[in-house]
Amino acid sequence: MNAIIDKYSTHSKNLGKSDQQPSLDLNLEHSKYSSLNEQLAEASLQLRQMRGEELEGLNVEELQQLEKNLEAGLHRVLQTKDQQFLEQINELQRKSSHLAEENMQLRNQVLIVSQIPTAGKQVVADTENVITEDGQSSESVMSALHSGSSQDNDDGSDVSLKLGSECSCGMEETHETIHADLEGVAASVEKLLCYG
Repeated sequence: MNAIIDKYSTHSKNLGKSDQQPSLDLNLEHSKYSSLNEQLAEASLQLRQMRGEELEGLNVEELQQLEKNLEAGLHRVLQTKDQQFLEQINELQRKSSHLAEENMQLRNQVLIVSQIPTAGKQVVADTENVITEDGQSSESVMSALHSGSSQDNDDGSDVSLKLGSECSCGMEETHETIHADLEGVAASVEKLLCYG
């Protein structure tokens, strides 16, 4: 029985010690909470004062310190804003130079394509006056064919008609291709002018 009483008394003493340990932990947590709560209240007051609120309790030195802090913050804000403006200006300049390059390329294409119809007309004129290996022009060859066709009846005239129709078909296809290219370049130029 004494053993049971001894066990009970030691157990009671141990419980008393364990009860003291949690209360110490709670005291530490409570002090941390109080400290953090004070820091939060102080930071909130400083924020309100930076907004221009609750300035009545400040003396001249505290007001001067607040003014310095605000000026330093404003200076950093202005620097950041200026930096962003410079970055936007640089980006716009890059876009502008890129568009100028595209514009120049399209102008060059327009110049090249506008010269193609002139070259096509020269090709047509040149094909009308082709000189053969014998030194005769195509006109003299055609007149010889026509004179020969009067002797051979319809055989020579068929040849000249076939040659003429083949030549004109080839030129019409070339002209249509050039015309389609011109329309494509004109559309590109219109798009560039609309976006420029």
